[in-house]
Amino acid sequence: MKKEWKTYTPNFRLVEKVRAQLDCSPIMAKILVNRRIYSGEKAAAFLNASLNDMRPPFAIKDMDKAVRRIYDAIVQQEKILIFGDYDADGITATTMLSEFLQETGAAVSYYIPHRTNEGYGLRDTHISEYAAPNGIQLIITVDCGSGDHPAVEKANELGIDIIITDHHSVPNPPNAFAVINPKRKDCAAGFSYFAGVGVAFALVVSLRKYLRDNGFWQNRPEPNLKNYCDLFALGTVADMVPLIDENRILLKTGLEVINSANRVGLEALLKISGLAHKEADAEDIGFKLAPRLNAAGRMGHAHIAVELLMAKDSRQANQIAGTLDEMNCQRQETEKRILAHILAYLDKNPGMLTRKTLVLAHPEWHEGVLGIVASRIVEKYFRPVFLISAKNGIGKGSGRSVPGVNLYESLSACSELFEDFGGHAMAAGLQIRVENIRAFREKFEHTVENMTTESHYSKIISIDDELDFYHISERLADELETLKPFGTDNPEPLFMAHNVAVTYSKILNENHRKMVLRQEKNKHSKSLMAIQFHINPSAPLPEHFEKIAFRVKWNRWQGRKDMQLIIEET
Repeated sequence: MKKEWKTYTPNFRLVEKVRAQLDCSPIMAKILVNRRIYSGEKAAAFLNASLNDMRPPFAIKDMDKAVRRIYDAIVQQEKILIFGDYDADGITATTMLSEFLQETGAAVSYYIPHRTNEGYGLRDTHISEYAAPNGIQLIITVDCGSGDHPAVEKANELGIDIIITDHHSVPNPPNAFAVINPKRKDCAAGFSYFAGVGVAFALVVSLRKYLRDNGFWQNRPEPNLKNYCDLFALGTVADMVPLIDENRILLKTGLEVINSANRVGLEALLKISGLAHKEADAEDIGFKLAPRLNAAGRMGHAHIAVELLMAKDSRQANQIAGTLDEMNCQRQETEKRILAHILAYLDKNPGMLTRKTLVLAHPEWHEGVLGIVASRIVEKYFRPVFLISAKNGIGKGSGRSVPGVNLYESLSACSELFEDFGGHAMAAGLQIRVENIRAFREKFEHTVENMTTESHYSKIISIDDELDFYHISERLADELETLKPFGTDNPEPLFMAHNVAVTYSKILNENHRKMVLRQEKNKHSKSLMAIQFHINPSAPLPEHFEKIAFRVKWNRWQGRKDMQLIIEET
């Protein structure tokens, strides 16, 4: 894989302006300008974002229709079904909407399909074989539904109203009672960065206000929506949507709620994830909490993750959290096995790596982990990847992409080959007949080749600033923490330093290298603790680096707080 180091070169006047107005360090000012924040006022709003800065979501297309219909269903005690997706975004959105409607006294239940047996989205069979026989009068989807035309038609035929809440691309919305999706072409309200749980939260905000305006809360306690922000945080980070604007505001609030341990199920999840005595951040959600929630849908059934988040009994919560932890271990082992199989295949078939894309299929691959494995392949070979589990004549696949190659658009060009498909620019899923996989492999290759140049296949290492060791201080580490939470569209700052010597080195956990690094420059000499993860311990370990790309972080452990560098590239 080609790598290209690129250092931001922000406008000096803008940097000076932000530095003077915000009274921050020049390094901090550069980072903010790199994030397209060009004034002290905007920087202060970004750093100190609060719930008071939120815009009301009432203008989202069809929101008014949806809240009126739900209000009627609550008052008339109609049976409401929340239909969710089986990933962490769908799980948290299902929990949020179910809990809020329970607080209104609504007759509400939820349904999440089995990933392997039923697949993604609302099907006409869900209407005819589940909703209708159970007397459901209103279905509200979360994190799905934008492309489910046959199901909506079946519901209309049977007199069941459907309100779709979703965030996936929606070229032609189905003829549902309401379609709340900020990505609709005819929706100018904004909020297109919301995950499914974000759209669900927007509905809850709007519905609570509508109920208040109609005097609903006079005889019933009005829910505090801050208590739902933990669910917002989990789903938003898990779905890797941009952490900007309302997403940043609500995520910061959500992390506060998570760390206050108000939710019994989340407390059990924090404990089993090794976070009981640590203040969890967005990174912990992404690497520890979300994988365990996702493991339910990947390796079993997602409804147990909803049961965990809605649990009231700590004993039950601890049991479910333990089950999710076991499922996550199974997921990791399954993922390793498939990844090893693919890497061995590519070693034997190097010609595959001359292609711009990789489309691979196998009947024994577990479809629940293919998205994760595809991400690993993209990390290694830096090109769009689709992995397909092909069984009984039907293939179910997950794809991941690289920046600049829109997977959803690429799949749209091949749509005649699929039974079903959907997704985003960077991640997508499909269902395809086995006999069409070869044709898809070639058409996908041709489509991507025509929309890319060689530059798309080089991984860009984006450096915020060159930072000599003598400029690195505890004050800087504190300052950088104010940029949190980090994630999509707000990456953790990455710095570069030249001519760094290793004065101490120790291998930890077989493939991590703990070091003391020393840099001498301009008559200054300074040593700093550093760690590099996922090294090859059998390869020669350098005693000097020409240049390193690194992050400056606090390492908190058992009440101690030490500054260290995290080496990302050398």
